[in-house]
Amino acid sequence: MNLAIIAPSKDVKDWVETFKKLDPSLTISVFPAIERYDRIDVVVLWQHPHGILKQFPNLKLICSMGSGVDHIITDPDLPGNIPITRIVDPRLTFSMTNYVVMGILNFHRQFLRYLEDKTNKVWDMSNPEIDIQVGVMGAGQLGTDVLDKLKALGIPALAYGNSLKDNYQHPYFYGEELDYFLKQVNVVVCLLPLTPQTTGFLNLKLFKKFNRGTYLINVARGKHLVEEDLLTALSEGYVSGALLDVFQQEPLPKTHPFWEHKAITVTPHIACITMYQAAVPQILDNIQRLAASNPLKNQINLSLGY
Repeated sequence: MNLAIIAPSKDVKDWVETFKKLDPSLTISVFPAIERYDRIDVVVLWQHPHGILKQFPNLKLICSMGSGVDHIITDPDLPGNIPITRIVDPRLTFSMTNYVVMGILNFHRQFLRYLEDKTNKVWDMSNPEIDIQVGVMGAGQLGTDVLDKLKALGIPALAYGNSLKDNYQHPYFYGEELDYFLKQVNVVVCLLPLTPQTTGFLNLKLFKKFNRGTYLINVARGKHLVEEDLLTALSEGYVSGALLDVFQQEPLPKTHPFWEHKAITVTPHIACITMYQAAVPQILDNIQRLAASNPLKNQINLSLGY
């Protein structure tokens, strides 16, 4: 089996070594040093150059190096008949949802205010916490884990999704119930999958439906957020602050206004990071399943986008 790794923004040395260790029979190429595109059976992708996939005439499987697949499905030259898989790693869930809970608790206990007070040598014991009710948009594995952790902490929380869920273990709203959902919360967490329907979902029209002063956390994808609209929503008071780990352009340009905005906390897409030790065995398992004509694990539904 011939495999190509196409991830221009990543150092893939550890990935290559792990593939070779676990399956010495694999022939591995790393972009841009791919000599025979016609011999490649499997591609492993992260932020690949759009259009390159049409150069693989005998491709049988496309694998994302992470849990997200929007970098793949937004390729206008994506082959329509090739299965696509993603990585599912419990460690990703652990890291991501701990990050979200940290952001919620920092808002609840106003830690950013106290960091500023320390810099200014201000001793202010007034209003040490904010009453919160959290709304999690996206009720998949990550969103459910956030809700489980908040319930354990005694923090009231609701979920919102785009489809009906029977017997969901947390208060759940979907579809046209969005406005009602937003009126119940003052912290909004975006964990939605990125699809054509959710691109630009976090926009001024939505922010105007928030309870004034709602806090926003976006750890899903940068393309969910209309960045200019967030700045407007902050200046007009619909949003009181934001914790952002994902952006339209990464790395975030040094001239971007988010760097200087006191109400916005920026982190460099570190809420969760795919570990090659967990990802490589999953990819190899699917390669073996492919060879045996067995169902693949974690295959995405292209019509849904996840």
